[in-house]
Amino acid sequence: MAVTRAHQPVATPPALPVRTRLAHPALLLTGILLVALNMRACLAAISPMVGEIQHTFGLSATASGLITTVPVLFQGVGAPLTPRLTRRFGTERVVLGAVLVLGAGVLLRVLPSVAALYAGCVVIGVAIAVLNVSMPGLVKREFPGRAAAMTGVYSTTMLVGATLAAGTSVPLEHVLGGGWQASLGAWSLLALVAAVAWLPQVLRSRQDRAAAPAAPARAASAAADRPVPGIWRSPLAWQISLFMGISSLLVYTLVAWMPTILADHGMDRGEAGLVFAFSNLVQVAGAFLVPLMAGRMTSQRALAVVMAALNGLGIAVLLAAPVSGAWVAAAVLGVAQGGSLGLGLAFIVLRTDSVAGAARLGGMSQAVGYLVAAAGPVGAGALHQLTGGWSTPLVLMLVLVAVVGAAGWGAGRNRTL
Repeated sequence: MAVTRAHQPVATPPALPVRTRLAHPALLLTGILLVALNMRACLAAISPMVGEIQHTFGLSATASGLITTVPVLFQGVGAPLTPRLTRRFGTERVVLGAVLVLGAGVLLRVLPSVAALYAGCVVIGVAIAVLNVSMPGLVKREFPGRAAAMTGVYSTTMLVGATLAAGTSVPLEHVLGGGWQASLGAWSLLALVAAVAWLPQVLRSRQDRAAAPAAPARAASAAADRPVPGIWRSPLAWQISLFMGISSLLVYTLVAWMPTILADHGMDRGEAGLVFAFSNLVQVAGAFLVPLMAGRMTSQRALAVVMAALNGLGIAVLLAAPVSGAWVAAAVLGVAQGGSLGLGLAFIVLRTDSVAGAARLGGMSQAVGYLVAAAGPVGAGALHQLTGGWSTPLVLMLVLVAVVGAAGWGAGRNRTL
């Protein structure tokens, strides 16, 4: 009997090699990057197709604008729901479900119906909202010592996905031969690939739960998922939310109108498109480098103010010399916009001390952020129509840059919620 008891602990190791393989960092990193590729691609892919979609369904200019606005709006609506989902089902399963729902939304959007078009936009917006909120907490949990650096990696991957989607949508239409529906529908395959790549993380989380003693697991889960009290009353949380929201408003406004601003001032439309594409490309560098810098700083106040100042400089160049200064403005705005995105996401992991805190702050900041951002393109277009020019919208954007700087100064303080 003594020998039997002595050998009893050896009975469990056979399960360990499977868990080790599933928990391999390369699998986790691959899954994160493939999920991140999906988080902007299906939004960017539709922009070059809006004219064709408008012609297919006979939509007005306002109704066509909603194709890009609705997903942004519903990212704000869906964000507060995500912490509850992750607490109930676990982050891994929620991410897998969101990726599958995103792929379904992409397919729904290309069905031959206006109702399906907008319903797909809603589904896509909610799915992206869930991923937007889930990923910072996941990164904080899996890479606690390198959370800011990993935030830079996945925010860069998001922009790479958007750039590839915007650049390949029209060529895909010609290659597939099925019009805009085939081109946009093809992006559901990327979501399927990401879901398959993410499956090992779901299996790993199940094995971890099965291997852990029930009582300690429940205690650890309760501790990790404990809500952050009063987050909606926290000045720091509001400063982060305003930094993300107004920064996103500036981005989405220029995404919607920058080529038009340049063309209205006499630039050839082809060149205006190249300037815009160059600005998007430069965003990748900003999104990668700024979070890396943020992670090496105890306070990110100066970095936030620099991002706001670069946004202001780029907008000022557009205002003063929209044609001769277009390439300079595109470069400066690219760094500022990509850097602001990366810094805003880094704030979520740097200003919280738990996975649950990151999820709650992510839910709040992205709810506020995307609801604010959705007003940018519509508001700028209305001001342009009212005044007959672009000076008033650009001046108002400069005023908002000052608000971003003030919010970033507060958000960059070395403290946590």
